[in-house]
Amino acid sequence: MTRESMEFDVVIVGAGPAGLSTACRLMQQANAAGEELMVCVVEKGAEVGAHILSGAVVEPRALNELFPDWQALGAPLTVPVLEDQIYYLNSAKKSIKIPNALAPKPMHNQGNYVASVGNLCRWLAEQAEQLGVEVFPGFAAAHVIYDEQSGRVAGIGTGDMGVDADGNAKDTYMAGMDLLAKYTVFTEGCRGHLGKELIKKFALDEGKDPQHYGLGIKELWEIDESLHQPGLVLHGTGWPLSESSSTGGFFLYHSDNNQVVVGLITDLNYSNPNLSPYDEFQRMKHHPLIAQYLSGAKRLSYGARAIAKGGLHSLPKMTMPGALLLGCDAGTLNFSKIKGTHTAMKSGMLAAEVLFPELMKKDQGGHDLVQYDEHLKQSWLYDELYKGRNFGSAMHKFGTFVGGMYNVFEQNIVSLPFTIRDPKPDYLCLKPASECSPIEYPKPDGRLSFDKSSSVFLSNTNHEESQPCHLHLQDASVPVLHNLPTFNEPAQRFCPAGVYEVLESEDGSPRFQINAQNCVHCKTCDIKDPAQNITWRVPEGGGGPNYPNM
Repeated sequence: MTRESMEFDVVIVGAGPAGLSTACRLMQQANAAGEELMVCVVEKGAEVGAHILSGAVVEPRALNELFPDWQALGAPLTVPVLEDQIYYLNSAKKSIKIPNALAPKPMHNQGNYVASVGNLCRWLAEQAEQLGVEVFPGFAAAHVIYDEQSGRVAGIGTGDMGVDADGNAKDTYMAGMDLLAKYTVFTEGCRGHLGKELIKKFALDEGKDPQHYGLGIKELWEIDESLHQPGLVLHGTGWPLSESSSTGGFFLYHSDNNQVVVGLITDLNYSNPNLSPYDEFQRMKHHPLIAQYLSGAKRLSYGARAIAKGGLHSLPKMTMPGALLLGCDAGTLNFSKIKGTHTAMKSGMLAAEVLFPELMKKDQGGHDLVQYDEHLKQSWLYDELYKGRNFGSAMHKFGTFVGGMYNVFEQNIVSLPFTIRDPKPDYLCLKPASECSPIEYPKPDGRLSFDKSSSVFLSNTNHEESQPCHLHLQDASVPVLHNLPTFNEPAQRFCPAGVYEVLESEDGSPRFQINAQNCVHCKTCDIKDPAQNITWRVPEGGGGPNYPNM
């Protein structure tokens, strides 16, 4: 069936903080100048915010610039941080409270807000539409369209709907559309599948360290009113990850309506293939420091998402002919703050300020907007990333204690003239299972800890039945013939949604099974698979999780 096409000045892929900020700033400039622009945002989630997952403590710096009157406009940032507490969990029962003076300054949260980034994006989408932006949720950007003559990015194609598992059209078939643009902005979030393609095609990461990642797992709970302290923020590290010589950290934020968000970020450079980030999180909740809030409470929602934490050393070139790569799609998260919302927003606002004068030239567009790099370097965003450039690599190189001490000195006392590089990709950090200790995880108790099936249910994850599997194996034999004997097939454990299983066939041989229906789009499999054999592709539009208030 012939695909229809639509033409825009700018097409933005992803209705997250970066994409929506790009759209809003573009239209603010156009409206102020009395110019007309055609800008659209495509979002693969069933609604804006459905796939957005973050801690989150939001720094409002970028929002202050984008909408100075955001409070009067009703932005959903209503719970200011009132107290920071930082802990080291030195065992399953004990913890040490770290004085705030000994914590890196970027981890202090005065002036920030406990918030749902999903709700913030829903609000940003409303502002964008009022400014004249067309927002299309439920449409997945399946592929990049390149100009046949120049090779520049010319737009994106949305995926076909109503295709069965064998690729045949069903009664509900609807062909995707080609959205053509003078400039295309990619803001898909961490490890975006099109961003990954563009980085490789245009060698955007040449001379850079590989990107590094963490897997963030989060739950939303309703707790007893007597225990609720709106604005209380807890961060910490140590147990249980320290038992497997792995790194990461937990968070627990008191928001509004007697709700808290609790989560664990596991650095994906861990070496023991027997480690399960999901199960590490479940047992972490039994620590008395966490359990004091959750005991007797009600779990409301669950989700998981990878975060890009390589920082400045891993930040690729963000421009190419006809396109920009922004926000967490490029890796602008400031890991020293454990925050990426304000940095993603600022990257989009900077892009809009470069795009608008280009669009006013009234030509065909498609240029490589190399001036964005200088615009970025003159901004507070670059200054933040530069100051925190060694944060993650110091932790990887020196470990939690020595790396933490280095970061306290560099962040609190004086910026050292050193560059600590981290050239080893996360997927190469796994050791053979024969060299590692097995990890026995306790069974979930159904009160503080839960199995993956019940958690995926709370994420409201759904994919249209009988569609092509969006988790592609380049070689279907690798999981059983290579990963299983060498690494005990770690996909069974690093996936936080039970997508991958090794089952026994009728003849007794092992069989690798993919339960794509469970996928919460965290992208961990695409990142951590030791053979780099799994490629995450976009499923049918609207599929995946549907996170409320996350």
